[in-house]
Amino acid sequence: MSNNIEAENRFAELVAFIRNKAGEHEMPITRETLIEDDLGVTGDDAAELLIELSKKYNFDIAKFKFRNYFYDEPSILDVIGINNRKVKPFAVGYLEKAIIAGRLDEEVINS
Repeated sequence: MSNNIEAENRFAELVAFIRNKAGEHEMPITRETLIEDDLGVTGDDAAELLIELSKKYNFDIAKFKFRNYFYDEPSILDVIGINNRKVKPFAVGYLEKAIIAGRLDEEVINS
């Protein structure tokens, strides 16, 4: 029972951190909430969020393939519709998995 309470407390703390960084205080945030699509955190802001979380929770992001999950800062290519690169969805739950595993990479995300 205490493990479940501990997990929920850890998740609540993670959500509070994300809310603060994303400036999103109204929308419910669950493990399925998408960082980019739902919260609008992308590009440099997403990179900063991941770096700060990795430092706060001491998990390694060296093998995380950022470009697979987040778009770059908007550019003229995006505005005129030339940039067709697609990214995979990145959910808040992946960050919780990273905290538990001590690292963020494809294996952790897909576990």
